[in-house]
Amino acid sequence: MRCRLCDSDRLVSVIDLGATPPCERFLSADQLDLPEPTFPLHLRLCANCMLLQIPALITPEDTFTEYAYFSSFSDSWVQHAKAYVGDTVARLGLGADSFVVEVASNDGYLLQHVVDAGVPCLGIEPSVNVGAAARDRGVPTTTAFLDPDVARAVVAEHGAADLVVANNVYAHVPDIIGFSRALRTLLADDGWLSIEVHHALNLVALGQFDTIYHEHFQYYTVLAATRALAGAGLAVVDAELVATHGGSIRLWARPEELGAEPSSRFFDILRMEESAGLHDVEGYLGLRARTETLRHELLRFLLDCRAENKRVVGYGAPGKGNTLLNYCGIRSDLLEYTVDRNPYKHGRFTPGTRIPIRDPAAIAEDRPDVVLVLPWNLEAELTNQLSYVADWGGQLVYPLPTLHTAVSRQPEVLGSQPR
Repeated sequence: MRCRLCDSDRLVSVIDLGATPPCERFLSADQLDLPEPTFPLHLRLCANCMLLQIPALITPEDTFTEYAYFSSFSDSWVQHAKAYVGDTVARLGLGADSFVVEVASNDGYLLQHVVDAGVPCLGIEPSVNVGAAARDRGVPTTTAFLDPDVARAVVAEHGAADLVVANNVYAHVPDIIGFSRALRTLLADDGWLSIEVHHALNLVALGQFDTIYHEHFQYYTVLAATRALAGAGLAVVDAELVATHGGSIRLWARPEELGAEPSSRFFDILRMEESAGLHDVEGYLGLRARTETLRHELLRFLLDCRAENKRVVGYGAPGKGNTLLNYCGIRSDLLEYTVDRNPYKHGRFTPGTRIPIRDPAAIAEDRPDVVLVLPWNLEAELTNQLSYVADWGGQLVYPLPTLHTAVSRQPEVLGSQPR
C-alpha cells in the first residue's frame, strides 16, 4: 500500500480493526445462509503528508449505486443543513442569479432549503434510490459519481457554480486527486467550495473508532485536507469546528489564483491539531489503547446485563454501529435486535453480526431494560425522542465517547474514563 495522496510508502499502522463486511450491506433473510465477504479494516498514517487512510478494497460503486442511508431520517441533521443554507446564502449573497451544486446530495436534505431560498441548484448523487427521493421533493438531481468528465458536463450545461457543497463525501472517494480536481472544475473562478468532514482530531483523541469503515477511505485533519485541496489548485481560506458526527470541520476553499489570505480560525485549528500531536506520527499511536478500553468496557457492561437477565436492544443501524458491533463481537445474545427509522432496513440484518433490524415501535411494545444507542453522535436528538423509555424504568445507554446512560445533563459514566 502507498499513500493515495503523495504516493509515499512511509505508512505507519495506527489501528487494525480486523476484517469486517462493508457497513451498509444489510442482509435480507434469504442471504443469511450465504457466504458474506469481509475486508481488512486497517487504519494507517502516511508519515510524509499525515493523511490517515485505509486500503481502497471496495469501490464507491460497490457501496453507493443503491444506498441504505437517507439523510432526512435525522431531524437534527436536516436542521443543521437548513441553518447552514441560511447562513451561507447571507454570507455569500446568493440569489436568483447564482448557482449552487452539492456533491453527494443524498435525498435532498440540504438542497431543499436552497430551492426554498430561490437559488438555482443541482445535486450530483450517485445512488439511484436516494437521488429519486430528492427529485420527488423537488430538488434537481443528476445520478452520477463525480469525476472530472462529469464536472465538465455539468459546467457545459449549467455554467460554473458560485458555491460547491461537498458535505460528508470527501472521505468517501479513494481518488482524492481526481475528485478534488473535479470540485475545482465545477467551481467558478471567483466561487466558494464548502466541505464538511469528520475531524480526525476527535477520532484520535476521543477513540471514535466506529467512524472507521470501508466507505471512509481517509480521515482528515485541517492540515491533511489543505494539502489534498492544494493539489487541485484550491486554497483553504477559512475553517470552522462543527458538532456534527461527533465533531467535524467545515473548510472553505477558493481557487488559489485569487490569492485570498486564510482566516485566524484556520490557524487556530492548525495550532489545536499541533498541540494534540497530530502533526507528528506519535500523536496517533494512542488510538489503539483507547479503542481497546472502550471495547472492553462495553462488553463487560453487556455481559453484566446478560448475567442479570436484563433485556438489551439497540437503537439505530448506522454504518458506524456496524463497525462497533463487529469489532466488539456483539451478536444477538447480547443485543437482541436493533431498530431504525429507515424502512429500507426493516426486516434486514446487520452485516457480519446478523442482528435483526425492526421498526422503532418494537421498543415501546417490548419495554426492554436497556436501549443501546448506536448513533451516539445524535445523543441530544435521540435522548429527547426516546425519553419514553424511562416510563418503565428502562436505561438509554450510549457507548461513546464514554460508556454512559442519558439520565441528565451530566451523564452517569458506567465505565472508567478511556485512557
